[in-house]
Amino acid sequence: MQTQMLAPAAVLVIWTLIVLFWMVPTRFGAIAKVEDKSVFPKKIGPRGPDLEGVLPDKANWPAHNHTHLHEQPTLFYAVSVILAIIGPGEWDVALAWIYVGIRIVHSLWQILFNKLPVRILLFLLSTLVLVALAISAVMATVFADPSLAPQ
Repeated sequence: MQTQMLAPAAVLVIWTLIVLFWMVPTRFGAIAKVEDKSVFPKKIGPRGPDLEGVLPDKANWPAHNHTHLHEQPTLFYAVSVILAIIGPGEWDVALAWIYVGIRIVHSLWQILFNKLPVRILLFLLSTLVLVALAISAVMATVFADPSLAPQ
């Protein structure tokens, strides 16, 4: 197994946890500042989406990004494991670090500024890097040389 391929995935896990710990005080702080508590949902077990339109948008941005870090990056984790098991290609580790770097910048942009054109560009770039990694994983598995398999 090629553990250097797993390092970017591990860093993205840590980043996701950082965003979680960023989200909690941001959201609870915004909840505490709402003077008229009657604006909150009157149902049992309200969820984060129920706070849309109740809290300021900026208080919800970390939660939005935390959700995003549980969507597309799950594909990245799968590709990282596949490439770690079979051995990454020449560019795979660098591409994985580029993906993680772009996702971190995307997170920071969404949480701090959330201007859509830049966010879309960052998402598109990270997606293209992920596509390259996925193609590499397919090439390495579907077209693997069976004579190189362990006996």
